Amino acid sequence: MRAAKILVVVLLAIGLVWLYGSDLKNYGSRAIPIKYVRTEGVFQYLGKDEVKTALQPLVKTGFFSADMEAIQLAVLQLPWVDTVTVKRIWPDAIVIKVREKKPYVRWGEHSLLNERGEIFSPRNVSQFQALPLLTGPALQAKKVLEIMKGVKTALADQALELADFSINDRWAWRIRLATGMEILLGRNDQLKKLQRFLKTLPVLGQERVDTMAIVDLRYPNGYAVSWRPGSEEIDWKNIAKPENKIDAHLKKAAESRQNGKKNRT
Repeated sequence: MRAAKILVVVLLAIGLVWLYGSDLKNYGSRAIPIKYVRTEGVFQYLGKDEVKTALQPLVKTGFFSADMEAIQLAVLQLPWVDTVTVKRIWPDAIVIKVREKKPYVRWGEHSLLNERGEIFSPRNVSQFQALPLLTGPALQAKKVLEIMKGVKTALADQALELADFSINDRWAWRIRLATGMEILLGRNDQLKKLQRFLKTLPVLGQERVDTMAIVDLRYPNGYAVSWRPGSEEIDWKNIAKPENKIDAHLKKAAESRQNGKKNRT
C-alpha cells in the first residue's frame, strides 16, 4: 500500500514537471524574443543582405526555440558561403560566423571552383574573367583542377601564364596561354610532352616563342608549330647546330658570373 502511494506521488511529480516545463518553454519562446542577429566575417563578394534574407523566417521566434541547425543550413545554401557556425548569446542575440569562399578558377561559363575543387555558381561570375578558365568532363572538376595545377606550375617555371585549360570527354588536353598561344597535348603522356616542349624554348629564344600561334605536341618524338601571320621564316638547321646550344649555355653562364660580381660589389 505504501509503495503504491509512493508510485502515485512520483507519477504526479513527473506530470507536473512535464506540464510546467512545457509551459516554461513556451513562455520563454514568447517572453525572450531574439532581438539581435549578428553576422561576423570578412566579405568580399557575399552581401550581408543575402544572409539577412536567408535568416528572416528563422529568427522570428524565441531565444530558446530558435533552430540552430536550420539557421546554419540556410546560410550554407548561399553560393559564396564556405563554412558557418551559429551560437546563442544570452540574453537575446544569435551570432553567426561565416567564412567566404575564395574563387580559384572559372569552371565553364557559369561556375567557379575554389582551391579544393568545389563548384559554386554565384550570380556575378562575369566579374572573374581574369581567372583561368577550366573545362572538363562532368563530375571530374577536382581531378581536372589537380591536373591544371601541375600544368600551371610547369608553365610558370618558364614565365608562361596559363589562361585556359580544357580536357574533353576523350581526355585530350588543350592549353591556351595568356599570350594567345594554343598547345595541343592529346591523350597520352601529356606532361612528358609538355616538359619536352618547354625545354626547347630557351634554344628558340623569346622572339620566336612569341610568334607561335599553335603548338601541336601530339607526336611521339617532336611537335609541329603554326606561326602567327607575318612571322619570319626560321632556319631550323641553324638552330639545331650543337655549337649554337653550347654558345647559348656559355652566354648564360657568363651572365650569371657577371651578375654574381655585381651582387658582391
